[in-house]
Amino acid sequence: MSDKWIKAAPWLWTIGLFVVWQLAVTALKLPVFILPAPTDIFASLIQYWHPIWKNSLQTLFTTLLGFGLAVVGGLLLGLAIGWSRAVYAGLYPLMIGFNSVPKVAVVPILVIWFGIGTIPAVITAFLIAFFPIVVNVATGLATIEPEMEDVLRALGAKKLDIMLKVGIPRSMPYFFGSLKIAITLAFVGSVISETVAANSGIGHMMLAAQSQFNVPLVWAGLVALAVLGIVMYALMAWIELRMTGWAHRGANRP
Repeated sequence: MSDKWIKAAPWLWTIGLFVVWQLAVTALKLPVFILPAPTDIFASLIQYWHPIWKNSLQTLFTTLLGFGLAVVGGLLLGLAIGWSRAVYAGLYPLMIGFNSVPKVAVVPILVIWFGIGTIPAVITAFLIAFFPIVVNVATGLATIEPEMEDVLRALGAKKLDIMLKVGIPRSMPYFFGSLKIAITLAFVGSVISETVAANSGIGHMMLAAQSQFNVPLVWAGLVALAVLGIVMYALMAWIELRMTGWAHRGANRP
């Protein structure tokens, strides 16, 4: 299959999905409050473009801020956990337990502490994006081959030398790969908080549209979130290839 068809495949599949969707809604005569047709959703995108744009910027801001905090904190904690087996054994169970708590249950606590607004959304995005970064960085460090460590120690390398010259470079593909997961999860965290305790954002807009039975606007908000998620995922994938292209083979290399 040629590269042109491969590059066009996402667009063709997306267009095909919308065509099938439109035909199904028309054939089944589904009411708009059950499932709006793509034409209704796109009409809503045009009609309400200003509030969608404004709330999208707010959601993007809280998501990127929470994601940035998760990158810094996750990288540092991941290095600490991968560096020491004692830290790994002590903190890893606690992190698993905390990650098992649904983040929507944490939002009311954040509202009590910080009130309604941007801060709970940023913290929720941080909390939900934090775990995959920590796990991937720690995994990259903790899975260094024992034979390699033995050889390096035999050559006079200290633990810090192994960490800086082998461990961190080896964990970078794990780290940059985790960014693709973390950025999409950060959007989930922001929207969760916006639907519970916020005065702006896509989540708040969708909740307001739902209360008014404006179903096409709700779906338009979903489309806006999907576009933001795809763009940010593509950006993280591009950064991954630029920074760790040596770890990719064949056609996957930049």
